[in-house]
Amino acid sequence: MAPGWVVFLLFAGCSAALDNKQAFTVSQQCSEDTNTFLWEINQDRPKEYAVIMYDAFGKMGSNVKGGNANQPGLLQQCRSARGPAFSGQYCQVFLRQETVQYFVGICVPDSCGEDDVQMLVLCGRLQFGQNPLIPPLPPILVNNSTQEMIMTHCLSSSITPDASDVTCLLVCCVMVAIPLAATLFTAILRWQRTREVRPTAESACLNTGLNLYGTLKTNGSSSDINSGTSEDNNSSRPTPLCFPRSCVHRCLQAFSLQTTSQGVFSTSSSVPGGGYSCLNGIRVLSLLWIICGHSAQFPVINNLDNYKDWKKTVESNPLHVLTISGPVFLAVDTFLLLGGLLSARSLLGSIDRAEDKLSPSLVAGYLFRRIKRIQPLHLFIMCLTIGLISLVQWGPYWFPFIDTMMDCKTYWWANLLLISNLLPVHEICIPWTWYLSLDFQCYATTPLLVYFYRLNRGVFVVIAGGLLLMTTVASAVITALLHLPVFQPSTLTSENYVLSYYVRPHTRYGPFLIGILTGIYLTTKKDQLLKQKWQAALGWFCCLSLMASVVGLAYVLGETPTHPSVPHALYQGLHRPLWALAVTWIILACEEGYGGFIKRLLSLGFWVPLSNISFACYLTHPVFIILYIGLQETPIHYTDINFMYLFLGHLLLTLVVGYVFTVLVEKPYLLLTWSST
Repeated sequence: MAPGWVVFLLFAGCSAALDNKQAFTVSQQCSEDTNTFLWEINQDRPKEYAVIMYDAFGKMGSNVKGGNANQPGLLQQCRSARGPAFSGQYCQVFLRQETVQYFVGICVPDSCGEDDVQMLVLCGRLQFGQNPLIPPLPPILVNNSTQEMIMTHCLSSSITPDASDVTCLLVCCVMVAIPLAATLFTAILRWQRTREVRPTAESACLNTGLNLYGTLKTNGSSSDINSGTSEDNNSSRPTPLCFPRSCVHRCLQAFSLQTTSQGVFSTSSSVPGGGYSCLNGIRVLSLLWIICGHSAQFPVINNLDNYKDWKKTVESNPLHVLTISGPVFLAVDTFLLLGGLLSARSLLGSIDRAEDKLSPSLVAGYLFRRIKRIQPLHLFIMCLTIGLISLVQWGPYWFPFIDTMMDCKTYWWANLLLISNLLPVHEICIPWTWYLSLDFQCYATTPLLVYFYRLNRGVFVVIAGGLLLMTTVASAVITALLHLPVFQPSTLTSENYVLSYYVRPHTRYGPFLIGILTGIYLTTKKDQLLKQKWQAALGWFCCLSLMASVVGLAYVLGETPTHPSVPHALYQGLHRPLWALAVTWIILACEEGYGGFIKRLLSLGFWVPLSNISFACYLTHPVFIILYIGLQETPIHYTDINFMYLFLGHLLLTLVVGYVFTVLVEKPYLLLTWSST
């Protein structure tokens, strides 16, 4: 919980609070309505509304020792209650007993504000007979029976979007409306092609250069922009509608679903320039790993009814490698590796096409293409998330995300400038987009490294080696000085881990740098590195052993150190570059013909369409997970089968919506060109 929420008021302090009547009083209307409700529930035959409100109060359940301390109550049931002069209002009271923090959902009259609710609780006025409606956890379960109030929070039943919400929703609507309009217009143009030829209309268009159904006319023939085929001028053609501006036509072509949906489900390799077919499998498997980890870990933050059982089962067993934060997020380092590899290959290809010149304009175009690749969908998801905050009626488990999501309204500019990972972690808008900022910052270093590679190989080796050493040492030193764990604890207690290590470019640059080196080598190599089978066998043995060691050691070193720890520091500094080296071997072996069944698996055509929508899936899947958690009214019970179904459900929705966002938002800007030819 955010530090500003913490009040730490003891029940024993009620009398002292009441001495300051100006600051600590219950409003008259709230007091009257509450007394009416309390009087009613103490009758022999109370009215229905009072029974509903009482029933909606959170009550202690079983397995408190296993982590089921929260008592959420029933939000919708509370809101359905209609008293004589008031309605039910759902509020949460956050409490602490000894080391146990929990919240209790209560149902009070809607005339009460949060300050009123706080005083009602502090002074023990919420009573059913002689029993408090918010009793402390019994001493047999918690050694200390004294309750401390942390805060109260009431969930509003009305939706009041502000100007920023409306702006974000309008942006989303416009970004969706443009491709839909282009699709409709393109469909009309294609319909025109089926109509009878009218020579006069055709003649009128001969000098315009372009007609409405997408054909360029030159010297008595027309060349289709999409297919490149040509027609003889004397053949039968549909009636054209004159369209004088080719740039508008290119926009229509780029934004129409008829264009953007082409090739998404293709099973041919989507890697630019061909080759590297194994990258599709690596990319998709890494994405599935991340989605699985997020699906399992987001509920752990606050709404498991057996959190301690989860911790005992998952955090100590490497068989749960798909669901614990340390090993799961090695997939992020795989993405960084692939980003470095493809960035180096793309830049070297651009240099070759520019007659072997690395000019400032070429670098500017290279960076602009990257921005055009990531920012439209990134900003769309940001606006969509802000809009959802104001539109959705959230449940009792939404509160861990409130502050984080509301930061979008203050720090949206950091996402626009791709520097959100440089902000304090609690200020990052839509937190999972920190990766896009990190990726672009790393991406911007590729031209400099390629420049030194072309200038002098010796200088390049020194600079690349120095950068790799610096990022390794920085990770190790920060870990030792701040006593960091080797991965983010599921309890989210180590903010320094994210703030000082996890999202920073100087600690995460290693895998991207290795990717750049790999891309340069694979693009410029003359001969194969692997000459004999024994070399490949040795490489595979080292690769798989290294991966197993990196994953296994995360469990061995899972505890947060209380003092500077050399093993933790060494592991933190080395495990991400070592993982990247292991994945590099897989790519190299597959490219040089020593991949065997692993190459056949990673190169299946099945991965290509999933790879085509992977960027949209990465940005979209946390939205579904947060929606699911935020709309829950009861806790989730951890079992392997429950979480498997959660993962599959999130995955299915992500794939469907990821495809929609790919063709509506992402691909149009990729296909859009600015040249006049």
